[in-house]
Amino acid sequence: MKFGALFLVCFFPYFCFSQNSGRAYRQANEHQLLTEYFRFLSIPNVASDTVNIRRNAQYLFAQMQRRGLDPQLLEAADKKVPPVVYGEWRTPGATKTVIFYAHYDGQPTDPADWTGSKPWDPVLRTKAFDKGGEAIAFPKSGEKIDPEWRIYARSASDDKAGVFAILTAFDALVAKNIKPTINIKFLFEGEEEAGSPHLREILTKNKDLLKADAFIVCDGPVHQSGRKQVVFGVRGDVNVDLTVYGAKRPLHSGHYGNWSPNPALWLARLLASMKDADGNIVVNGWADDADPLGPDEIRAMAEAPKYDNELKRELGIAYTEGSGKSLLDLINLPSLNINGIRSGDVGALARNVIPTSAVAVLDLRLVKGNDHVRQVAKLRKHIETQGFYVLDRDPTDAERQKYPTIAKLVSHSGGYNAQRTRMDLPVSAAVVDAVQRASSEPIVRMPTLGGSLPLSIIGDALDQPTITVPIANYDNNQHAENENIRIQNLWDAIEIYASLMTMKFN
Repeated sequence: MKFGALFLVCFFPYFCFSQNSGRAYRQANEHQLLTEYFRFLSIPNVASDTVNIRRNAQYLFAQMQRRGLDPQLLEAADKKVPPVVYGEWRTPGATKTVIFYAHYDGQPTDPADWTGSKPWDPVLRTKAFDKGGEAIAFPKSGEKIDPEWRIYARSASDDKAGVFAILTAFDALVAKNIKPTINIKFLFEGEEEAGSPHLREILTKNKDLLKADAFIVCDGPVHQSGRKQVVFGVRGDVNVDLTVYGAKRPLHSGHYGNWSPNPALWLARLLASMKDADGNIVVNGWADDADPLGPDEIRAMAEAPKYDNELKRELGIAYTEGSGKSLLDLINLPSLNINGIRSGDVGALARNVIPTSAVAVLDLRLVKGNDHVRQVAKLRKHIETQGFYVLDRDPTDAERQKYPTIAKLVSHSGGYNAQRTRMDLPVSAAVVDAVQRASSEPIVRMPTLGGSLPLSIIGDALDQPTITVPIANYDNNQHAENENIRIQNLWDAIEIYASLMTMKFN
């Protein structure tokens, strides 16, 4: 497809009609839409909070019931597990079925870390908080809503925005009496941020119900340039806890310093051994099993906007890891990140002691070809080569006497592998075409998104191609305090997903 002046002309009136209808519906209902979204954001949604996560599921059930989508709560065997909220809309004469996915749970957070707002008390700001955005009152009926305003709340972008976009796009089509071209199935998960440990069970149990030709995911940010993008793969993910040990009790640093080993120092040395001075991972075989990108993927990356220098200026960094490789190149390689380190205390609680242990949480991101179990095994082998005796539990007294250096390595539940869909499938072309028709600029096609989603679980359980169409602003503070969504991104999302619901593919 060529882009330029001709791009602004729509040669397919039906698609343009659905896009413009999405915009017209939104413009006529902006205050009501934001009111409903604020209500949704006000329900705490950490997956482990069983009471409130059920409130979210029941809220969605009621919203889908009101729309005539015949909702169901798809449960795991353990009824404490957040349910998947399912609904569907059959289109007479449609020959293809697409599942639209988003998740309604959010990352755990400490409200004390938020500045100027609280996680589940949505606040409007005139612009990004770190750029001087001021909190403002919710607009009264008839007052203009500035599309550059931002909503601050947990899951405002990740991923209640996805749920909102999908359901509102459907509303827009119904309100304008536009018939979708496909059968639509809605699937909203409640423990994606916990690693989706029960998703495979729920999908497998409901495999017949979830038969479809494609699985479209609404999650993640648009390109850093602001251009909309279609993403054909995501990295896999597994988290591990790494603990090293010192003496069995805290020791006075004056009486025992220089004699009793300090586990914080041991851990620092061990972590430093995993990367070279340029930030390249040196764990043996870390990327050996990664599948190479094909010509379509390489071409798409070459066509994507180059944005590294702008990001470096915005983030205040002069140096990047990876020996000069671009961000796009590096997110197509497996990574190793330190999520956090703890040993002893700092600040007002700091004491003159040698701590008993030091703990790090590591985040291992995987690419297509890696296996999350095998990747942890590579890490374990590296730790052993550094002289540590590795356990999956605390050491016994006998082990403490026998081995000078001991490490405990424990994988978190919910790890999964990477997934990547071919760019040359008919549905791939149809999704690109639909998103392009909802954009005034050429869109970005990405082989892999830097973040992770349980797409390998979905692909294995349902045997469907998975494609991600992100909507959030890239500077949304995803997973961190002060998470936000730019209102224009919400409005754009409605048009994108209305276009997707009226796409055609063979």
